[in-house]
Amino acid sequence: MHTVVVGTSGVTASDVLAVARGGARIELSAEAVAALAAAREIVDALAAKPDPVYGVSTGFGALATRHISQELRAQLQRNIVRSHAAGMGPRVEREVVRALMFLRLKTVCSGHTGVRPEVAQTMADVLNAGITPVVHEYGSLGCSGDLAPLSHCALALMGEGDAEGPDGVVRPAGELLAEHGIQPVELREKEGLALLNGTDGMLGMLVMALADLDTLYKSADVTAALSLEALLGTDKVLAPELHAIRPHPGQGASAANMLAVLAGSGLTGHHQDDAPRVQDAYSVRCAPQVAGAGRDTLAHARLVAERELASAVDNPVVLPDGRVESNGNFHGAPVAYVLDFLAIAAADLGSIAERRTDRLLDKNRSHGLPPFLADDAGVDSGLMIAQYTQAALVSEMKRLAVPASADSIPSSAMQEDHVSMGWSAARKLRTAVDNLTRIIAIELYAATRAVELREGLTPAPATRAVIEAVRAAGVQGPGPDRFLAPDLAAADAFVRGGDLVAAVEKVTGPLQ
Repeated sequence: MHTVVVGTSGVTASDVLAVARGGARIELSAEAVAALAAAREIVDALAAKPDPVYGVSTGFGALATRHISQELRAQLQRNIVRSHAAGMGPRVEREVVRALMFLRLKTVCSGHTGVRPEVAQTMADVLNAGITPVVHEYGSLGCSGDLAPLSHCALALMGEGDAEGPDGVVRPAGELLAEHGIQPVELREKEGLALLNGTDGMLGMLVMALADLDTLYKSADVTAALSLEALLGTDKVLAPELHAIRPHPGQGASAANMLAVLAGSGLTGHHQDDAPRVQDAYSVRCAPQVAGAGRDTLAHARLVAERELASAVDNPVVLPDGRVESNGNFHGAPVAYVLDFLAIAAADLGSIAERRTDRLLDKNRSHGLPPFLADDAGVDSGLMIAQYTQAALVSEMKRLAVPASADSIPSSAMQEDHVSMGWSAARKLRTAVDNLTRIIAIELYAATRAVELREGLTPAPATRAVIEAVRAAGVQGPGPDRFLAPDLAAADAFVRGGDLVAAVEKVTGPLQ
């Protein structure tokens, strides 16, 4: 099994994906263990002094003015975890919780948190055992980090609360720890706070969304090319010299992908035949510009994620010179903004894909295709309602594009008076990514059927490869009306699993 070694300098996006989705094992580097021990010595020395230090010998948030005596400090750390584990609503997905815990471990191993090495090792042991704490949908405001979600994870480390075992069954966390020979942690000064105070949930969801969207943007380039082909459009608008004079990198990449898919097509260039067109519609002609802008947004979001993956997010932090200082690095604004940006870009990509699908189904705009791509229009409805489903998904995408990060609800008796709502931005982005996958799948379903209905014209080799692969995956071709939902589900799985991109790349080589 793949092993991820966690050191002091952060982790990579591929590390997060390996742990969250691939079940990779985790090891702590010797460097990380040494840094943990050195930082703990500083915290222990401060804890022994009479002077109050936030997070070590005081209360938290609006209660930070109270000095806590030594005999109550272990109770203080247990209490912050128990009281903050206040989430409600549906359970969060397993991969999100694993990413959340792994990224908290990443910060702990930086040596800036003051957590003992044995606590960090327990975090790794729980992940390696396949134990996943139950985390709920609601509870994070994205400031002071994802407090409630992280608290539910810390609660499981203490042997309390509920968790899902490797068999998928939810049971008391203490039972699961005992079965795997893991001793519950006894938290000491600073440790409870350090386990809760980070942007790890929203960052984990950002990393996974970036991976998914990378595949979806390639998929959208493919379906846009297939739609252009089915509409007998021109590929001249994809010429590199046209995109070079507006040098947005994403735009050039999308145009190059579409051109690669269309290479050798016998369908393109017929826009001057029976119903002459000077230009194709915007949804066809401007596909690289829209998808390209989204790709450039992805690039910016990836840069933010890389910076955050290299960060140590906690408050207070232990500095190499021995100071323990309060800060605001836990604020989720940098991550929240790009999560919202991605939801906006995804909504626009879904919207333009739906417009192309609608054009394929409209006999007045499809340049000779049958109404709704039906076998016997009037007797058959064809893909009429598939487009309704796609339109409903696009409408929800537009609602999900409303930014969460523009909102703020003060909390903690006005101590935390401006929050990021980054967790909420991440949760709605996950829904948007799911919906975008379905939207692209419906365009794929319509475009492949439309291409097959262009009798006497030869599609591009890449298009033929897509049609062959998608039919082998259980997505049926043209014919009389049938129960459509299974076809759409199969198309969704084909896109979601990366099979669409893989089918094209067997012909074109790697897409950009």
